[in-house]
Amino acid sequence: MRGNKTGQALAGALLSLTGLVALPGHAVAPATASLPSMSVEQIVSRNLQARGGATAWKALNTIAWKGEMGAGASAYEAVTAKGTLERRTRAEKQLPFSFEFKRPNKSRLELQFNGQTAVQVFDGTHGYKYRPFMNRADWESYSAAELAQASAEPGVDGYLMDYAAKGRKVELEGRESVENQAAYKLKVTLPGGQVRHVWVDGHTFLETKVEGAPRKLDNAMHPVALYLRDYKPEQGLMVPHTLETAVEGVTQTEKISIESVAVNKSLDDARFTKPQ
Repeated sequence: MRGNKTGQALAGALLSLTGLVALPGHAVAPATASLPSMSVEQIVSRNLQARGGATAWKALNTIAWKGEMGAGASAYEAVTAKGTLERRTRAEKQLPFSFEFKRPNKSRLELQFNGQTAVQVFDGTHGYKYRPFMNRADWESYSAAELAQASAEPGVDGYLMDYAAKGRKVELEGRESVENQAAYKLKVTLPGGQVRHVWVDGHTFLETKVEGAPRKLDNAMHPVALYLRDYKPEQGLMVPHTLETAVEGVTQTEKISIESVAVNKSLDDARFTKPQ
């Protein structure tokens, strides 16, 4: 999926319901509006309540999304009829996708491209990918880096829910403005020592921005940010229906539009591993 980067981005974004980069209109600056002083415990409690509450989330066993992802937009140079170079933009394609998650950490991503279906599965321990449009007819195992990233994902619960029980440490680093809205900036330290930041909107108390795993481009690591928007209720759960991933130093962002959500749909474990 574009060298599996698109697949990783989509899976990571969806699992993070999951770097710090400022997009146009996404300024990161001192909050312009005053937010009340709150403890980490108060912010996390309000966040869980805003998302639908502990009872609703603990009752969730599976969740499935369908939607479209923008991909393929890019700038390029073309020779005109007069022999001069002209800078043009290739239109973005909308690729249909489906994504399924089953506790504790199983996932399946399908992406439609040029009449072919790419598949990426993770059973909680092993991961496999099938990419026919890259002329790869066989299933391939995840690389060590892909496996480590999939294993470290927080799942649909996100980084804040039950953070202490999961061995995470959460600290309040301050207040910042995200998309012109004041937010609490939380630092999350994972059991392995990795650090992720989560921004909780000071009005809705929903996550508005999440720091993703850095990506290696041109032999350098680039910070990644995921913006979550357009929250809607889905069987008692508040779920974002628009996600945008931005990589520092990369002009084009990756936008995901979720069109339908199915909660606790029956999903066989065989869907989360490669066919036998």
